[in-house]
Amino acid sequence: MRLHRGLTETTLDVYQAIFVELLAARGSDPHLYTAEVLRDFVLERARRHGISRAKTVVVAVRALLRFLGATGRCPPGMQHAIPGFASWQLSTVPRFLVAEDVERVIASCAADANGLRDKAVLLLLARLGLRAGEVAQLRFADIDWGHGQFTVSGKGRRQERLPLPQEVGAALLLYLRQSRPPLQTPEVFTSVVAPLRPLTRAAVTHIVRAALRRAGIKAPINGAHLLRHSAATAMLRQGASLAGIGAVLRHRSPRTTVHYAKVDFCLLSEIAQPWPAVPSC
Repeated sequence: MRLHRGLTETTLDVYQAIFVELLAARGSDPHLYTAEVLRDFVLERARRHGISRAKTVVVAVRALLRFLGATGRCPPGMQHAIPGFASWQLSTVPRFLVAEDVERVIASCAADANGLRDKAVLLLLARLGLRAGEVAQLRFADIDWGHGQFTVSGKGRRQERLPLPQEVGAALLLYLRQSRPPLQTPEVFTSVVAPLRPLTRAAVTHIVRAALRRAGIKAPINGAHLLRHSAATAMLRQGASLAGIGAVLRHRSPRTTVHYAKVDFCLLSEIAQPWPAVPSC
């Protein structure tokens, strides 16, 4: 997957956890796998999560079965026994925080070593809509201080340049000068107490969850993606075009960005048509 499909380490980590559970639950001999056994595992594993992660489980198990079939470790075509999960694009409203709550989350960071790092992380997520893995993988070589921009390594190993706002750059500099330990690693963000090591995607997500707890905010979701959705909706309400929002979030398809159009409730109320014989809302 790494060599021939170009998958990132973050995706491989997610797939690996699913593979390990499959082997632990259904045995390590793929020749003994049946369609019923595989379907039961996928349904059981996906039941803990939402539709997005359920589809990830399906993709991962199908990929593994294709590989096992191609290498003679199980009967070919077993991946066709895995059912898909129905989902409808644009059927839900993105879950986000209002601007006041985003500011409360950022303001919850203390002025100590952890707080300076966490504030820089939260600003990258909330102002530029970065993903947790993109923040964890940010390196010193990616930042062009002279031109006020930086390079993001996103999905599919695509590299794109984004502006570095003054607020975000100032928080980064303060963290680097006063908080970051002298760890010889190319990654910008690290732990600030032993054991010293670069932050992982999971650690970035934990920073968001801890900030939500400190701010006393009960969020619809507790991951770093909550701030990505919030950044998109904030840009939309400030008058940014969908094309501009898609460029900042680095969406491959405009259809993905269109999803955020539904959060502009004021505009939607202006164009909504009343039902016959029912007063307008």
